[in-house]
Amino acid sequence: MYHVKRLLTLLLMLTLLALPGGAGAAGGATIDPLLRAALATASGPVEAIVTFHGDAANAGLLRQLGINSGVLLNSLPMAGALVTTAQVEALAARPEVRSVYLNRRIQRENAEATAITGVDKLRADAELTTRNGGLPVSGRSIGVLVNDSGVDGTHADHQFGRNLVQNVAGQTNLHGLVDLLPITWVENMPNTDATGGHGTHVAGIVGATGARSGGKYEGVAPGASLIGYGTGAALAILDTLGGFDYALTHQFEHNIRVITNSWGSTSDTNTAFDPEDPINIATKKAFDRNIVVVFSAGNSGPAEGTITGNYKKAPWVIAVAAGDKQGRLASFSSRGVKGRGGSVTLGGRAFTWEDRPTVTAPGVKIISTRVVAPVSMLGATDDVALIEPAYLPFYTTMSGTSMAAPHVAGIVALMLEANPALTPLQVKQILQETATNMPGMEPWEVGAGYANAYAAVDQAFATRGYGSTLNLTGTFNNNALFSAQVSDFTLTYNPVSGTTGPMPFTVPAGTSQVVAKAKAAGLLGETGNPLNLVLTAPDGTRQTSGVSVLFPLYPDRAVSVANPAPGTWTLELRGINGAGLPETVSGSLTLQQEAGFSGLDDIGSHPAATSIKLAVAERLVDGDSDRRFRPDEFLTRRDLARYLVMGVGIRQSLSGSFADVRGADLPYVQAVTATGAALRDIHQNAGGVMLRVGDGFAPNQAVRRAELAYSLVQALGITPAPVQSVTVAYGSSRVPLTDSAEIPADLRGHVQAALDLNILNGFFSVSQGPFDLQPTITAEFRPQQKVTRAEYAVAAVRYFGAHLSQ
Repeated sequence: MYHVKRLLTLLLMLTLLALPGGAGAAGGATIDPLLRAALATASGPVEAIVTFHGDAANAGLLRQLGINSGVLLNSLPMAGALVTTAQVEALAARPEVRSVYLNRRIQRENAEATAITGVDKLRADAELTTRNGGLPVSGRSIGVLVNDSGVDGTHADHQFGRNLVQNVAGQTNLHGLVDLLPITWVENMPNTDATGGHGTHVAGIVGATGARSGGKYEGVAPGASLIGYGTGAALAILDTLGGFDYALTHQFEHNIRVITNSWGSTSDTNTAFDPEDPINIATKKAFDRNIVVVFSAGNSGPAEGTITGNYKKAPWVIAVAAGDKQGRLASFSSRGVKGRGGSVTLGGRAFTWEDRPTVTAPGVKIISTRVVAPVSMLGATDDVALIEPAYLPFYTTMSGTSMAAPHVAGIVALMLEANPALTPLQVKQILQETATNMPGMEPWEVGAGYANAYAAVDQAFATRGYGSTLNLTGTFNNNALFSAQVSDFTLTYNPVSGTTGPMPFTVPAGTSQVVAKAKAAGLLGETGNPLNLVLTAPDGTRQTSGVSVLFPLYPDRAVSVANPAPGTWTLELRGINGAGLPETVSGSLTLQQEAGFSGLDDIGSHPAATSIKLAVAERLVDGDSDRRFRPDEFLTRRDLARYLVMGVGIRQSLSGSFADVRGADLPYVQAVTATGAALRDIHQNAGGVMLRVGDGFAPNQAVRRAELAYSLVQALGITPAPVQSVTVAYGSSRVPLTDSAEIPADLRGHVQAALDLNILNGFFSVSQGPFDLQPTITAEFRPQQKVTRAEYAVAAVRYFGAHLSQ
């Protein structure tokens, strides 16, 4: 404990020293570099915060310097005001002034988690507040049982006796019993989390109040009633079943409507749903009692068939994949199996199960509550980078589907406050209907898509008609067809050499993907080693699975390589510094090859044929029902709206009316024109990804290159600064566009960004007179040129590359 405290103190000191212009700065008042930058580009005064030495703001000094308006804080020696460069310099020269900082826009750090899913938006929405009796939707009075390692109820964000209404220790030791005795729980425990802070972090994601951060690190449902059920390390299923038992026994005492579970069984991957599994029996009982059960999908990705538990595929539970804050699926997030599922009849009722997650939610570098004691250091590196020093003792970062599940559990609490009559199946249906399509992702990987709390709560209040634009339930005219060759392997790990002998295998030309999976030994008596799965290409390039920081909870390893080079590859397992025990590891190697397409009969040897095929395979475009794509026809605004919603990550919206749009086109047009349309617009405050035309949309009008640049750049969540003249890169130089003036002024920044990101290209010309030593390079963009369907497919593929890399 002493060393842990010393390390935390060191991290705090290092972070303080690293702050620009922070404590210890010499030479008078500290001036924020961001304030100087803002003043340099502003056309007038900017918002600033002036801090004084002493106990109060010095209003007289401000007036003396010509600052006659602003706000004076009561208990802090600070003032907010509009200032000019000259006033800042004058303030800095005065000994009474401690600092002058830009009034920067801030976000809650579950920032980017609660913002991207629309939790922040729904809290600020006046209409939803009105529909909720005048109070923001917060999960008020909805009981959420956190079935995890325990909860630290001494933390002010979920203090025992306040929003943590009960805290239970529920570990069971079968070896310590001498009779058949009822299960016992130790209730009213201030702190049940003594195993590293996993459960505390999970509880904070569900319902932290943000008390230790002035509300900054608030959870999804801060009004919810939390019930902690601590299973310690949760080494056996019985311990976790105790959580369900407790919930059912005390359901009405605490109005328990949700149970969140961030645990799994790596020995139970790639398995079919088993209705007789005791966990499935427990979750079915909870379902029958109107309790919604949420599970993490698992951290054994990226390969197919890696969901950690057949019970996560139960028709009545919600399984959650992990996404990052750019709307992408995390590489570690477990996947299902494409097209796999079945039907079961229980109690005379038919159910259909599918091998996939339900939805995706934030699960990468999530900031939430830290156990007060013992202090967890799992996220130390990210903590220093992402959390202010003053908050480090109370908050930490973790990644995993363990973080994604409680985010959805919190959203469910919000939905149930909005409509307590919802059944678990209705909750699951709404979560899926309101989700956002994720670029290049299929349901077996991400479920219905990225969770949208705002739309889910909106739908919970009253049926609104979400879901018609979902890829999950959509039908497509063109589909990529693939064949897969699967072979099993067995490798013996030698800790002396720290590796296995490389196993060679051949990748034929035309292979679209190689996936290797290794099933390391699991828990409950099986030791296992933290092994790294390595694929080496013919040119020596290595692709590795990495070793999970959550080992041994998730010992399986998987690595996937898209469009692998043909030739002889090798597969091997490597340990960490040769540590561990000899171990035989089994696994599988899958080679996937393209087997053609349904449709696309008219692209033949078209120059864009490869891009069209890739765009279809990634669900970025679609052809017509007559098996043709019509590559050289112009792209209409109607089709662009549909393709953007299909393939670039656009939130559903049901707002906006258009004089010239109706029927099936309307949901697509409403989505692309709504404020905060782009999933990557985390705070949902930027304009739509397509613009209106007068009081309508002009759905049959052809798309121009300039407006396409706007759409694709907006979809990346980028709002570029205005530029006067657009340039394009040519080698190591930049060439001004000869037609820059023809680009609408408000779109030039988007065109510049589209060129810089290589989403769209310029058109170059070379001229050289008979006596010129060097040629002259000119370039144009042709902003008003109409875009063909083939050109859009090329741009969409380039966009997809930018989405994956940005």
